[in-house]
Amino acid sequence: MVFSRLGRTIILLNLLGLAILVGGALILNESQPGLVEGRLESLGLQGELIATVIDQTATGGDPAPKLDTDIARRVLQSLFIPVSQRARLYDTRGRLLADSDRVANRVRSSRLAPAAAQGEAVPHPRGSAFSTSKRAQEARLDLAREVAGALIGGATSDVRINEDGHRVVSVSVPIRHARAVLGVLTLESDDVDSIVAAQRMALAPFALIAVGVALFSSLLLIQRIAVPVLRLARAADQVRLSRARAISLPDLAERKDELGDLTRSLETMTVALSERMVAIERFAADVSHELRNPMTSIRSAVETLELVKTDAQRQRLTAILHNDVNRLDRLISDISNASRLDAELARNTPSPMNVARLLADICDFYTATAKTGDVRVSFVPRNASVPVMVIGREGPLGQVFRNLVDNARSFSSPGGEVRVYLSMTRDEVNVRVEDDGPGLPPDNLETVFERFYTSRPKGAAFGGNSGLGLAIARQIIKTHGGRIWAENRVDGDRVLGASFRVAMPLA
Repeated sequence: MVFSRLGRTIILLNLLGLAILVGGALILNESQPGLVEGRLESLGLQGELIATVIDQTATGGDPAPKLDTDIARRVLQSLFIPVSQRARLYDTRGRLLADSDRVANRVRSSRLAPAAAQGEAVPHPRGSAFSTSKRAQEARLDLAREVAGALIGGATSDVRINEDGHRVVSVSVPIRHARAVLGVLTLESDDVDSIVAAQRMALAPFALIAVGVALFSSLLLIQRIAVPVLRLARAADQVRLSRARAISLPDLAERKDELGDLTRSLETMTVALSERMVAIERFAADVSHELRNPMTSIRSAVETLELVKTDAQRQRLTAILHNDVNRLDRLISDISNASRLDAELARNTPSPMNVARLLADICDFYTATAKTGDVRVSFVPRNASVPVMVIGREGPLGQVFRNLVDNARSFSSPGGEVRVYLSMTRDEVNVRVEDDGPGLPPDNLETVFERFYTSRPKGAAFGGNSGLGLAIARQIIKTHGGRIWAENRVDGDRVLGASFRVAMPLA
């Protein structure tokens, strides 16, 4: 999930490097528009100052004002013009009167092209003569338009390409005496490209830091996510290939994020599967043992049947065979029901159900189908008008209560009674099934819920029960989050009968 702890970590780490890069770019982008504007403003102030000095020292004449070019040249020579700047003075016809580069005897240099091998043409450092001439012509035209604009109006400014192919920031200021325009001073600076390059170089540390953070975050994510997931995959493969019973990765299970949850879930799942496999193996062994007894009895009866000589002995063996076949059929049916129980519980979705109505229907069925001498079944609800609701599956829970009633009837004497009680507490529903039989040995109050436990009182028919009913009942009740246990009803030292109790969460 995006807003989980691990999701927040992934998002923050990935955005951190990008935020550094974007933040640095925004800071520099905000300064670049101001860079050109500030340079134009600075050149404009310098140009106004130089034009004022020239006006005060090199202009005069009354009534016709004029510009003394010699004095203007000396004034321009006496002023300090930085190397990155160039000042030029033009008359009213646009003719060049003075140039700071020439006045100061400056020589503008450029880097030569590398030496060519023998027989190889030497490239011009600025391209072909045609392209150089064309560029210079365009630069002069741009400059002429700028000067013409200053002659007919106020100060003009522009960002253009000079004769050397460099981008320059240029300001042209008219030289006035009274209201007459006597010339134009052009001041240009070619350090814009170097300043922009320096600004771009200033972005390099931000980019390097962003790349470093991205690499670090990627390595951290690999270490924290990819490597543990790979370990989980290999552990799962080991369980599959080496037939291990469970995944065990304690260091990952201690983590407090989603991978820790996944590891703990996989460990719990594999442990549950391991327990299920052990239970299946034990169940298979118990089934084999239980099936062997009637099969051995049938084999012995069949082998003996050929040796008997009287009809009475033959009828007795036939009765044994019939009883063992019925016992075997009952075992197979109960084993089939037990093996299908998990699938049935998984298919049916729990829903609200009225336990009082379910118990009443079960008891009414036993009453309606009872024959003379059968054990009676009665239902004793706490309050018949109040529904008692639980979240469960009606089919499996009905099987539980029928198994308990059948078990109680099997321990009751003919004509006896089995009572089903229903009550509620604040959090639980309690069902109690009581009989008037001999009760249970104190040592077997828990073992009666084990599979194939068939301890019966003296005189009971052998093989009348498979020993799976109570085991199935406990499995169903545990699936519904409840409890089932057995007690003896006593009066002092005298046992009055057995009582099976079920407690389930109240809906």
